[in-house]
Amino acid sequence: MDGKKECNPNKGGRPPKTNRSVHRYVFRLTDEENERFLTLFEASGMDTKAHFIVSLLFQREMKVVTIDRNTVDFTMKLTHFYKLFRSVAVNYNQTVKIIYRNFSEKKAAAYLLKLQEQTAEMAALSRKIIELTQEFEQKNLTNND
Repeated sequence: MDGKKECNPNKGGRPPKTNRSVHRYVFRLTDEENERFLTLFEASGMDTKAHFIVSLLFQREMKVVTIDRNTVDFTMKLTHFYKLFRSVAVNYNQTVKIIYRNFSEKKAAAYLLKLQEQTAEMAALSRKIIELTQEFEQKNLTNND
C-alpha cells in the first residue's frame, strides 16, 4: 500500500469513480471579469461552474438557449385565441340549425343575413390576425435562428 486507502467493497457506501478528478486549479477574477463569467455561466444553462469552466477550456460545444418571454406570451395568447375561435365556429353551426328549426323561412333569412355580415367581419379580423402573426414571426422568430 502506497499511502492510499483501499476501498473495501463490503463496507457499503458509494462505489468509487473510475476516473476521479484530483487535480485542482485556482484563479482569481476582477469584478468586471466575474460579472462577465457569471453572465456566460447563466446563459450556458449548466448546473455547476466547474463543468462550465472545463467545457470552456477544452472548447466543447456550448449551447446557449435564450427564452424570449414576449414570444412565449404571444404564443400562449395566440393559442388561447385559436381555441376561442374554434368554439365560435361550433356555436355558429349550432345557431344556424336553431334558426332554421325555430323560425319561418323569411325570418330565418333575415337573421342569417345579419349572421352573415358578422361572419364577414370576423373573417376580415381573422385575416388581419394572420397578417400580424406572420409579421411577428418574421421580426422575432426568424432572427433568432
